[in-house]
Amino acid sequence: MAGSGAEEEGEGDVIMPGVEDSSEEEEDDDEEEARRIREGFIVDEDDEDEEEGEDRRKRRKRARHRRRQEEEEGLEEDDIALLEENTGASFKKNRLTRLRRGHDSESPPVASSSRRRAVVESSDDDLDNDEPLPDVQDIQRIWDKDDEDEDGEPDMEDFIDYSDDPDAAEMDEQARDARRRQRRLEQDRWKKARGRPELVGIDALAWDEIHDVFGDGHEYDWALVEDDEAAYEDEPKPDTKFTDVFEPSQIRALFLTEDDDLIRAQDIPERMQLSSSTLSKNAVVAPAISFGPEDLDDAAEWVTAHLPPSITAPFFGSGGKKQGLQTEFVFSVTFVLRQLFIESVEVPYIWTHKRDYVTHFDPKQAESDAKLLDLPDLWRIYALGQKYRSLLERRRALSEAYTRLNTTDTYYEKEILPKIASVETVADTSEWLSTKYKDKKKDESQFRFDDDEVEPETVKRKMPSRISAYEVAKKSIVAKLAQGFGIEAHEVVLNFMANEHVHFVEDQELSPMVYAEQFVNPDPTLALPAEQLLARARMIMATELGKDPLLRDHMRSLFKNQARVSVDVTEQGIAKIVETDPSQFPFKYLNQKPIQLMLDSPQFLLMLRAESRNLINIEIFLPPDVKAAFERRLVDALASDSFSESAKGWNEQGSLVVQEVLDQHLLPLGVKWTREYLRQEVEDHLVDRVVKELSRRIDVAPFTVPGMKEDRPSVLAASWGKGDPHKDAITLVFLDARGRMRESTKLDNLVDAEMRDELVDLLRRRKPDVIVIGGFNMTTSKLSARIKEIVGSLRDGASAESEQIANTPVIYGFDEVARLFQHSQRANAEFSSSSMIGKYCVGLARYVQSPLNEYAALGSDISAVNFDPINQQLIPQEKLLIACERTIVDVVSKVGVDINRAVGDSYYQTLLPFVCGLGPRKAQQLVKLIERQGENVGNREQFIKAGLLTKTIFINGAGFLRISQNEEVKPSKLRADDEHAFDPLDDTRIHSEDYELARKMAMDAIEYDEEDTVDRHPSWVVGLIMEDPDNEKKLSELNLDDFAISLYEANGDRKRHTLNVIRTELLHPYKDERNPYPLMTGWDILTMLSGETADSLGDDQIITVSVVRAKPGFITVKLDSGIEGVVVQGAEMPFNKGQTVPACIKGIRTEVAQDYFSVELSVHPKDLVGDGSRRAREDSYWDQQRYNKDRDMLARKKRAEVDRSRRVVKHPNFHNFNTAQAEAYLDKQQRGDVVIRPSSKGSDHLAVTWKVDHQLYQHIDVTEPNADPTGQTVGSHLIVDPTHTYADLDELIVNHVQAMARKVEELMAHDRFKPGSEDDLHLYLKNSLAANPGKSMYGFTLNRKRPGHFSLCFLASKNSAVQTWPVRVTPEAYHLYDAAAVGVPELCDAFKVRHLHESRSQNPNPGGKTPYGAGGRTPARPDATPGHMSIRQPARTPNPYAGGTTPGRYGGATPGHFAPPPPAGVPQTAYGGMPNYGYPPAPHNPSYPPPPQTIPPGMNPQRAAMIQQGGGWGVP
Repeated sequence: MAGSGAEEEGEGDVIMPGVEDSSEEEEDDDEEEARRIREGFIVDEDDEDEEEGEDRRKRRKRARHRRRQEEEEGLEEDDIALLEENTGASFKKNRLTRLRRGHDSESPPVASSSRRRAVVESSDDDLDNDEPLPDVQDIQRIWDKDDEDEDGEPDMEDFIDYSDDPDAAEMDEQARDARRRQRRLEQDRWKKARGRPELVGIDALAWDEIHDVFGDGHEYDWALVEDDEAAYEDEPKPDTKFTDVFEPSQIRALFLTEDDDLIRAQDIPERMQLSSSTLSKNAVVAPAISFGPEDLDDAAEWVTAHLPPSITAPFFGSGGKKQGLQTEFVFSVTFVLRQLFIESVEVPYIWTHKRDYVTHFDPKQAESDAKLLDLPDLWRIYALGQKYRSLLERRRALSEAYTRLNTTDTYYEKEILPKIASVETVADTSEWLSTKYKDKKKDESQFRFDDDEVEPETVKRKMPSRISAYEVAKKSIVAKLAQGFGIEAHEVVLNFMANEHVHFVEDQELSPMVYAEQFVNPDPTLALPAEQLLARARMIMATELGKDPLLRDHMRSLFKNQARVSVDVTEQGIAKIVETDPSQFPFKYLNQKPIQLMLDSPQFLLMLRAESRNLINIEIFLPPDVKAAFERRLVDALASDSFSESAKGWNEQGSLVVQEVLDQHLLPLGVKWTREYLRQEVEDHLVDRVVKELSRRIDVAPFTVPGMKEDRPSVLAASWGKGDPHKDAITLVFLDARGRMRESTKLDNLVDAEMRDELVDLLRRRKPDVIVIGGFNMTTSKLSARIKEIVGSLRDGASAESEQIANTPVIYGFDEVARLFQHSQRANAEFSSSSMIGKYCVGLARYVQSPLNEYAALGSDISAVNFDPINQQLIPQEKLLIACERTIVDVVSKVGVDINRAVGDSYYQTLLPFVCGLGPRKAQQLVKLIERQGENVGNREQFIKAGLLTKTIFINGAGFLRISQNEEVKPSKLRADDEHAFDPLDDTRIHSEDYELARKMAMDAIEYDEEDTVDRHPSWVVGLIMEDPDNEKKLSELNLDDFAISLYEANGDRKRHTLNVIRTELLHPYKDERNPYPLMTGWDILTMLSGETADSLGDDQIITVSVVRAKPGFITVKLDSGIEGVVVQGAEMPFNKGQTVPACIKGIRTEVAQDYFSVELSVHPKDLVGDGSRRAREDSYWDQQRYNKDRDMLARKKRAEVDRSRRVVKHPNFHNFNTAQAEAYLDKQQRGDVVIRPSSKGSDHLAVTWKVDHQLYQHIDVTEPNADPTGQTVGSHLIVDPTHTYADLDELIVNHVQAMARKVEELMAHDRFKPGSEDDLHLYLKNSLAANPGKSMYGFTLNRKRPGHFSLCFLASKNSAVQTWPVRVTPEAYHLYDAAAVGVPELCDAFKVRHLHESRSQNPNPGGKTPYGAGGRTPARPDATPGHMSIRQPARTPNPYAGGTTPGRYGGATPGHFAPPPPAGVPQTAYGGMPNYGYPPAPHNPSYPPPPQTIPPGMNPQRAAMIQQGGGWGVP
């Protein structure tokens, strides 16, 4: 170590202060001193035993981790240099072991005001350093005594190492607490010495400089956190799961949830494990319901009873042709249920491999094969079987709940339980038991079914329970009164069901009212009348009858067979449901239509949609005769046979009970159930229609041409997009027979020779089997014609290649799937570099190659395809997906899937989930397992031997998973000992369980014995017969009938149909049984390119067309949809190019081969009569009377609307608006703006609407005595009222509307006007009066109820109420009752005078101040006479009436200008006036005493005198 420089000692070594950094001093150190330091202060870990056990080291590590709360901080080199500079001591970096402070240290405690800590690190390398250590000086311990953790404890725990003391690591908690208390005592001693730095030989100034340089030692505490975390590195970390990485939606999409794992693991077909479709994005796992062989008979009976009549009528209907096969039919249903729910096989397996059991087989007549069930029937049985299992589970839960009641109910056990045949009856029974035995019910969950959603058990606070009126009455004395009927409710039901009196009524001697009086409470305060008690007794009886399960079930049956449906159209529906609406007009006035006639049409679902839009109200009811018969029957069951007066009274009460039962319970129940029943049945009917359309589209083979090399054609797809020659290029995409894109290009046009040559070169290179055309408008037909021309021109070439290309068919392609594909994520992932039109072309080409594959690849997007454009949206999404999935499964089962091709081709792999028994999850797992084994599947046995499929799944799908051999395998090469050898039967529809039958038939056909097949592959003879050129003759010679009979007699196996299938497969393995690919018809092409249908282009419809070319006798036009048309009638009429004219459709001409599509039209006037719309055909149950009534009403409204809107007035303010439109127009205008509009009062009226304020408009009726009959001009005499007449509209606007607007603005600008409502003004007056108790307050505000009027509100004193007087605005003045004021000051004066007169008349000796001064001056000039002149307009006469007198109501003059208060007993308005508010006041009664002629206090005497002399505000 001697002679090693500082650089060689290493970073991180710390030499305590006071020790010289010199090698010589290190050599001269006393060995004894070094040993003492090591023993007393240094824990030398080099003495640790290297062979220490692993357990002991782990305990030591855990102990150190518990003790360590903070890591020490090391000094940087810059800090050391600064420390040496300021202290004069030498610091050497050295790596030491941890220091152990002993309490027997010779150095006294050193205080420190600093918060800096000494950081001493140790390493294994430094433990070997034996150089002696010098004595520790006081300066070395500047930081020692401040080694505390954040909790205030000194860090002695950090420096004491218990590595040599294994017992310390296992110190108990009590000893540890004692150690902590000891340290706290030491901490207190350190704190006391900390404030005296002079003890360490440093003055206060030097200490402050050190603190300024080094801080308090906590600057780098954040860096120590990582060291704390490093202590946990040795601890095991939890494994990262995919649930911590992916979103839940992504996990569901990848089928990685726990439910998905369970589905994959169970040996049950995937679709049978779900209650939803596998195509659904939110699949729902079906609950597991036990179903055993003992349940089959009941299930078959229930399912048979619930099959639709179309299936059961031939067997059980009167006159059915198959009545002799009833037993066979029930046997078939039982067998299907066994296969589905016990053997767990799917419908396609039964239909393909067990069809003998759904077909009649007579051993005596083996050739007869009467079909018992069809493929759709099997799916319906599966759906009904699922419902029955749910019913069975609920019945079990109900029985368990009844058992827990610990009671015996004979009525339930003998009458109700055997008749429970529906989920509704189970629910009714559970409710009935709950009501009857509520006190005995201990656990609410006993009436919960296993498939119901179970809420988690949580501690809930006690909530108030809901107690019905029935329960209250049942626990009261009224229950005994109800016994007065003399019969129990269930006995009434039994009488009703038997239609005779099985149980008789015990007659009461007293009449009902007298009997009820016995139960009246003697306490008058609690007593209820006898009538009310009797009503409650009837309610008890009615409730018990209404909740009886048998009676409710009978009512449902009655509604199912006898209910009627009517429609009550709303006011909104009368206007919105028009005659041309084919979806809603037929039922607009539906009247009493039987529900049995609504099951096979979408009408009821359309009605429900219209009802949700508030267009109609659906009424479901029983015919009056049916309802009356039910009511009589139930009354008879409740009535007594006695003829006494009391019995008659109780029978009358029974009739009231029955009426209450019907109105409150049974009829609402029947209506609700019938709505749901009709909805489900109609939805199922629409689903069947969708299934048939989907099957028609996918149950077709790929497009085929002679000479195809593979089972699918190679396709060249072309599209011009939207057909714009300036924007859109022609896109060409070539796909090979496997659906892989091989080439894609774009051409600007097909006119230039260069572009034509490029297309021809593409055709020569790729030699497509077919060219498919698609697009988005009618220009696509031009592209098709051009391509056909180019392809046909190659026929002139001499080579055979040109002739072959010239014969390439050019067809239009169905593009409903391609339009979805171009926007799908699948297209973006597979063809990310292609354009949108390129992806569209790929979809076109693939559809031609396999429509089935394209629809299967859609997944849940298949619901976006319109199979029924009008009604498909009425079907619930989940129900539609289930139906579509089952249809695809049927077709895939018919075609089969090549498993090895599916593993290597992701596009073809989309068919695999639809194989019987599989699904997306199981198919995904199967592909992964095959990929993992690294080789193709050689034969079907490998599915089981290699663990690729479980037993049940293998049974389901073995016959539909093809294993084709790419190279021909000769039968002679089939070795018996090769387990991977190809079996010819694996490429057939023959199931593995029937292989022996196939081999036996092959041996019999080629006349081999078993000895001939020794040491041969079992299917060797199968290969021979398949390759035999004479195999058809040999197989046809086999007597399969006798073979089938022998099999039936030997084992009971029914194999007649299976033997036919085997013979067919041996001749033509997996022969495509689908329909040939259909070419698009003319209407299909028109709909695809234009959107038009046969309904929109029906004959005799009038449409609007645009003239394209106009020549004498020849006119061509174009429809809005882009279809060209030819005028065939009226072509001699003059038209110009570009002119828009109406035309009548006479026919549609389509020639697909020539790409010609045209509409034949007529423009002759005789064909253009009417609107050309086609009225929808009304329903046969049509209420003609209501229709005529509403039609006349609409005609009247229409005529009124036409009359009102006929006005065409040339004025900038005139608009053909109604009231709402006018207000909406003025809403954004300024105050005072005006709209002139037609009036609903007739052609001799106009309506003037002007904006008074925000959302406040006044409507003025203007009369035109000399109105123009044509409505084109305005008369010269416009009358607003008798005093306001104008010559034209401008004068009316300026002198009437704008004049009133100015008056309104003037009053709103006054300081007494307050915006807001009248209540706001009242509150303001009260607050102002509270602030100034000695004054009276008044103010103005707009009258929101009377636009154009103001409300004058005043509060005379704090003890009086707020009074309101009306102020009417006219063009000339304000009118306070009958007093006119030309300005606001005059209006205020008129208010004060009127109030003074009224107050004086009511109080002859008034005291206090006047109510109108309010402490201020009167707002008028002393020399101005109110009512005679205006300060602002001294030369204008303010009287608005030319005669100088104010006319009364009947034309007379008003003698007084201030109306007196109304006499006692006369009603007043809200303003305190007479009820004739709004009209000129009535003539003043001379007998009424005039107001006293006194001068109001605070008013100018001269003005008061002038007022008194003039008699008021009017002109004398």
